[in-house]
Amino acid sequence: MKKTALIFVLMSILSACTKDLPKLNIDPKNPSVVPSYALFTEAERLLTNTVTSSSVNLNIFRLIEQQWTETTYLNETDYQITYRKQPDAIWSALYTGALSNFEKAKSFIPTDVKDAATQKNEIAIADVLEVYSYYYLVTTFGNVPYTQALNINQPFPKYDDAATIYTALLARLNSDISAINTSAGSYGSADVVYGGDPASWIKFANTLKLKMGITISDFDNVTAKSTVESAVTAGVFTSNGDNALFQYVATPPNTNPIWVDLVQSQRHDFVGTSQFINLLNPNTPTQDPRLPYFFAENNQGLYVGADNGSGAGSLVYSKYSLPSGPLITDGSIGRLTNPDFPGLLLDYSETEFNLAEAVARGYTVGGTVQSHYNAAITASITYWGGSATDAATYLLLPNVAYATATGSTPLQKIAAQEYLALYNRGWDAWIINRRLDYPTLAPPPNAFSAFPVRFTYPISEQNVNVVNYNAAAAAIGGDKVTTKLFFDKF
Repeated sequence: MKKTALIFVLMSILSACTKDLPKLNIDPKNPSVVPSYALFTEAERLLTNTVTSSSVNLNIFRLIEQQWTETTYLNETDYQITYRKQPDAIWSALYTGALSNFEKAKSFIPTDVKDAATQKNEIAIADVLEVYSYYYLVTTFGNVPYTQALNINQPFPKYDDAATIYTALLARLNSDISAINTSAGSYGSADVVYGGDPASWIKFANTLKLKMGITISDFDNVTAKSTVESAVTAGVFTSNGDNALFQYVATPPNTNPIWVDLVQSQRHDFVGTSQFINLLNPNTPTQDPRLPYFFAENNQGLYVGADNGSGAGSLVYSKYSLPSGPLITDGSIGRLTNPDFPGLLLDYSETEFNLAEAVARGYTVGGTVQSHYNAAITASITYWGGSATDAATYLLLPNVAYATATGSTPLQKIAAQEYLALYNRGWDAWIINRRLDYPTLAPPPNAFSAFPVRFTYPISEQNVNVVNYNAAAAAIGGDKVTTKLFFDKF
């Protein structure tokens, strides 16, 4: 009798457990259906985090471009990019992070959005940001998966030729610009950058087009010229009010990644380099008005940089200027390290530098090299907190005034000042430094390699996508940091 009762109880339990077996496959913490607008917002956040981050595990371009140097662990300062697998992190952040979410958003929009014009706008805007994401992949690695990327049925995608991808990206950008209707709606508040304003996204797309045209000016001058001129005719950024900003918030988890990396993590092992800070004329009446926004004073109330790569535990960080400030002297946090300091995807200062370069190359975009050069510097200073008067005074300095500025050619003069303006945008500084080869950056004393002109492919690709990886490496001339990419001609 007892055995019969026990069997009955066990059968009842098993029956209860197996009756709703399909429910076991449902994860209550991860919904199976996500609104397209939520995917778009998350993709914007992931993309901005990637280009903004100062993590040694991801975005190390401030160190490569010698804006900052490490004081303790010098791996990244010394160009060692495989120790913490930064190529893998960038690849993942852009492919499985930003691009994957943009692509999913595009696929869900036709179901989520009833108005056809709004659907079209939202798909085009998401596609513009996909083009932006691929721009960084192609200019970082060279040949990458493109035609077979983001396809669940292609787990081992082939790599496409970088220049061919670039041509396709420009075509996509033109299609997206044509598709956006300023009379229709889009994402609204789900778009953290422009609040869903279609006109702003058209201007963003044209400004990105200008940037992409200038990037290939040494590779394909004919295409570059037509691309730049058509973008300017259609309308690019004209003030800092156009800047593509992702506004972070003051409380986690959606805070400024630099605050997370440096303040929340209580890290003090990044300081400004003497090479970079000395370009800002520190501790003089003529110092760059951006200096107090870029760095903190040291424990003596001075702006002092450390020689690049001179650390390895021998530097006392309080003797040097930390990023942003004032942090050391009174414990407060400067703009760059505020938790709600915005991330920047594209800005007006860079646009004016691109226009200055376009005029120097003979493109028809209006203005003069000097007028765009002056506008670029002024935009950078006022963005960081300086005044127009500060900018005018700065532009009178002999090493800044265009006629006598540092650099022996117009392009070198532009590059010297754009290098300063792209502080906090080290990735873009790296792209321009490779194109124009200016300013010249001396290698750190214990460099693991020559200056990296590309990143090697992720270790995960080398181990898993072996056949396609080998073909890609052979096609570009070897998977090395010294292999120049297609746009880097000189």
